[in-house]
Amino acid sequence: MVFVTHDTRDEVLAALDTVAADPERPTDLEVVVVDAGSHDGTVAAVRARADGTRVLALANTGFGRGANAGVRATSARFVLVANADVRVQPGALQRLAAALAAEDDVAGVGPQVRYPSGALQASARRELDAATVLGHAALGRLWPENPWTRRYHARDLPSDVPREVSWLSGCALLLRREALESVGGFDPGYFLYVEDVDLGDRLRAAGWRLRYEPAAVVEHRVGASTSRARLTALRHHAVSLDRYLARRLRGAGRLLRPLLPVALAMWAVVTALSERRGATRSTTGERVEVPGRSGSR
Repeated sequence: MVFVTHDTRDEVLAALDTVAADPERPTDLEVVVVDAGSHDGTVAAVRARADGTRVLALANTGFGRGANAGVRATSARFVLVANADVRVQPGALQRLAAALAAEDDVAGVGPQVRYPSGALQASARRELDAATVLGHAALGRLWPENPWTRRYHARDLPSDVPREVSWLSGCALLLRREALESVGGFDPGYFLYVEDVDLGDRLRAAGWRLRYEPAAVVEHRVGASTSRARLTALRHHAVSLDRYLARRLRGAGRLLRPLLPVALAMWAVVTALSERRGATRSTTGERVEVPGRSGSR
């Protein structure tokens, strides 16, 4: 199990506590915390624990590089990559492992993800396309029920039924080591965000499948390390989305790529205005995701 963290000491300690408290966790569970250049005492605090958790102290070179380093530090056949602001519910690890072990051509399994309020967090997604990204970016804040946002969040699909998906949120994702290694791990070219979308594409292109297992539940607070630097996070979103779309758009779809900065700028302006008025939540009472937001670090 690999937690990637940056200046989220209290979050990762709480996450580790939920793992330790799970009565169904594997007895031989390996837990590694990859600290990406924190300045809040994360490394010392985790090392002070007496539960065998290992720490890799690295420079802040991005989520993908950190996750890859953590995976290399483990040896298990399956490895869970997770954010520091995840809380693992009892039995979730065992249920994810059972689902992954059941089918040899499945590369990864994702849990049902909930906000702290209990509301569902979209985590099992369809393949991204330019129209969906642009529509969600331009209208997601102003018109939350628009068709592009609904498609982006896969709201027409049942949240309580296991199914095959195109990509899974990197906030908590159990991966088969063989599959991950077959595609070279996470692409380190994505500093933050969209690396899980890209991974899903590459795994499926290599012949692997991805599954959603709602019987396994985790809680995800969203944005623990990025809420203090929103403009920087938005810039990372834009750069990552542009990298992703540039590599995948074909034909007429390429004509939409120049509109991405405009759509994201609209998102940023509306978000800033909403937060100044104190309206930082969507109509469902939860934070609205920037398009391409994956693990929501």
